[in-house]
Amino acid sequence: MRIIETFPREVIEEESWIPLADGTRLAVRLWRPADAERAPVPAILEYLPYRKRDLTAERDAQTHRYWAGHGYAGVRVDIRGTGESDGVLTDEYLQQELDDGLAILDWLEAQPWCTGDVGMVGISWGGFNGLQIAALRPPQLKAVITLCSTDDRYADDIHHMGGCLLGDNLSWASTMFDGNACPPDPDLVGERWREMWLERLDGSGLWLATWLQHQRRDAYWKHGSVCEDLSRIECPVYAISGWADGYCNAVFRLLEGLSVPRKGLVGPWAHKYPHLGVPGPAIGFLQESLRWWDQWLKGESTGIMDEPMLRVWMQDSVPPSARYDVRPGRWVAEPSWPSPNILATSFRLTVGHDLLPEAEGVDDEAVVEVRSPLSVGLYAGKWCSYNAPPDLPHDQRDEDGGALVFQTPRLEEPLEICGQPVVELELEADQPVAMVALRLSDVATDDKATRVSYGLLNLTHRDSDEHPEPLEPGKRYRVRVCLKHIAQQFSAGHALRLSLSTSYWPLAWPSPRPVRLTLCPGRSRLILPGRAPRPVEEAALPAFAEPEGAPPLAKTLIQPTQETWRVIRDLANDRTTLEVINDEGCHRLDDIGLEIAARVTERYTYAYGSYDSASGWTEWERTFRRGDWQVRTLTRTLMTGDAENFRLRATLDAYEGETRVFAKTWDETIPRDLV
Repeated sequence: MRIIETFPREVIEEESWIPLADGTRLAVRLWRPADAERAPVPAILEYLPYRKRDLTAERDAQTHRYWAGHGYAGVRVDIRGTGESDGVLTDEYLQQELDDGLAILDWLEAQPWCTGDVGMVGISWGGFNGLQIAALRPPQLKAVITLCSTDDRYADDIHHMGGCLLGDNLSWASTMFDGNACPPDPDLVGERWREMWLERLDGSGLWLATWLQHQRRDAYWKHGSVCEDLSRIECPVYAISGWADGYCNAVFRLLEGLSVPRKGLVGPWAHKYPHLGVPGPAIGFLQESLRWWDQWLKGESTGIMDEPMLRVWMQDSVPPSARYDVRPGRWVAEPSWPSPNILATSFRLTVGHDLLPEAEGVDDEAVVEVRSPLSVGLYAGKWCSYNAPPDLPHDQRDEDGGALVFQTPRLEEPLEICGQPVVELELEADQPVAMVALRLSDVATDDKATRVSYGLLNLTHRDSDEHPEPLEPGKRYRVRVCLKHIAQQFSAGHALRLSLSTSYWPLAWPSPRPVRLTLCPGRSRLILPGRAPRPVEEAALPAFAEPEGAPPLAKTLIQPTQETWRVIRDLANDRTTLEVINDEGCHRLDDIGLEIAARVTERYTYAYGSYDSASGWTEWERTFRRGDWQVRTLTRTLMTGDAENFRLRATLDAYEGETRVFAKTWDETIPRDLV
């Protein structure tokens, strides 16, 4: 990244408070031009629970100072109950959070350095609430950039996929369990810090238990899902994600469903801002964002809306790997979405395990069966690759031994797709609750198989996520499984492979009991979104600038980070464990003299052949230290399940110095609801 030292306008930085009507104060960090009170500027708001003073301080300094230097006020607010803001946070995207967001906009409008026009930006949580607040139609909000977020909290968030319960549901709950246990900084809030901290420790709760009480698409998930009525969003929206991120589908739905000025961008990245994007290539996102903000917050004609509605990174074939520094490919564009340039290409499945073009003859009546072991999924990676550690899917040959596999002949010329692959299946199950996992892979000339896209379906959700119905064993059903959107070129000499399994653990929680699926291949098909390359148009696309940002915060490395991702097969005891360790090391933020250390361990285990043995265990340990002040928190969560129930056991311990000042335990049993 190129570091920019000097900006068109001199920047000042300050930490302050936003008073709310109920007496609560929200902590805010501001970057704004030094002359903004004489020449007011629009504001760019990022509204998060991730602690502006420490955990996001490095990122914030490089982005918000950059925007401020170009004539904006960068505004970073801690959500109520997080960082140094008053209160307790008890869940995601509460109405209180949205109401507070409206109050923040009112406060910004009243500041002498602000024109009253505001844009909202955010990745993940901040991308969510940017859309959610836009749907409330506040007059100050003139544009949104939403990154790595979703319009549908049930169907396409970290909790569920195709009605299946995701393993990341536990992982993400544990992340917030840790975050909610962090104290405010005494340097800002003074002696109140301990009282505020103990209130959070006691009041935030075990979010995972709340989420598990809503296993179908009910009112709980509809709240905050702007897809319920996209017409409520009346300001322009720029939606951004990456192919390694969990949220790329939402970009395409927003482009199709919104009626406001809108743009979409999908790169090769994981859950990262594009100027920090890994896998690369990263791009000059901050320059791109300025074009958007100048267009909609300052009324300048930047040409950004004259360009195609959608730009995506068309990935080339690569060998399978759990991490990539760069994904080779090229930028392509579509004038609108859905695009008239995308044409469906269908392949029929055959009893001989081929994928053949639709026009070729197939046997309509023959069937094949599959009953997958729980080992299918050990090399799947995470639903959402947070920052491109080794959490991407590995060689799919390690998964395919427990799956039905259908493959095309070797391609005589390259094949390009852009959009959402869909699989239509005719099948029956021998259990009332069953799932199907489908993987689309690129099979190279040396037979290595790289997963390109995948999809899950809880078959009880075949007709409705809101009103699932059990299967009737032995009855044949037609179902439609949507895979993740993707832009991919398959090289000549390669083949396409579709793999079908009845489990995908630990990416998704297994069915209550082992399932045998009987599939009618001849009445099943793979539908691909075919795209013909347009080299002349692609060559004319303006290139993205190289990444740049404001100077990073000064910090001192005390202990380096370390990441491991291991599959442990204990053959003597017939137990298998996927162990993930992310030791974030320890560093000191030099400007505030604060040392921060954290380590998270996740273990997902099963015993051979036993569906009741599946378990997920997480542990977070975090320390903050400044001089004689030190606090440490330790959170542990264990999730198990049998055919009837899920069980959660969790502990929270907090220490001031060497003294434990708080301890709490949870033991919850929650019935399975057709999951």
